Amino acid sequence: MKSVYNFVVKPKGGRYNNKKKIGDKELILNTEIFNHQYINKTAIIVSTPIAIETDLKPGDEVIVHHNVFRRWHNVRGEEKNSRSYFNEDTYIVNQDQIFLVKYCNSFSDNNWYAPKGYCFIEPLKNKDKFSIDKEKQFIGVVKYSDGTVNVGDIIGYQPKTQSEFMVDGNRLYRVLSNLITIKYEHQGNEETYNPSWAQSS
Repeated sequence: MKSVYNFVVKPKGGRYNNKKKIGDKELILNTEIFNHQYINKTAIIVSTPIAIETDLKPGDEVIVHHNVFRRWHNVRGEEKNSRSYFNEDTYIVNQDQIFLVKYCNSFSDNNWYAPKGYCFIEPLKNKDKFSIDKEKQFIGVVKYSDGTVNVGDIIGYQPKTQSEFMVDGNRLYRVLSNLITIKYEHQGNEETYNPSWAQSS
């Protein structure tokens, strides 16, 4: 199956990441279908669009928008699938719904790469002893970059424009590259903040 302008993907695992193994038991963390924090965002490309040139190939692993695999209820309480849904194993996504890529070819280094337009930021630990916030607001270290800034740069971005993603046990913020507003100099005492619940997921 091929689409003219869209990518065809399938979820890696289930549609939701709402279960955790503890010993020989399985704990269900959440039962709400609409909660974006527990929706799986990792997919495998099944086919690429016919009419668009891309370096992505079938088999590549991608991080997609949280609404791709999401279910929701309409005003009558009826459960519905997202507009990306084709069947349980097949979803249709636009190019701008793909936020990170891990290439599967023989030259792959097993790292994530950000397509043009997006960067992923690690938040910084807030060391202000008078603040109740665990992390600094709207500032972080670039983890994955589209080339607009360098990996490792400390940057600031426009308030409340970030989206939270879990990537390989790290809680990261996806930020549009054109919303990065400032680059800071390293002070040498910066420390990234990744909560313990993220590392154990």
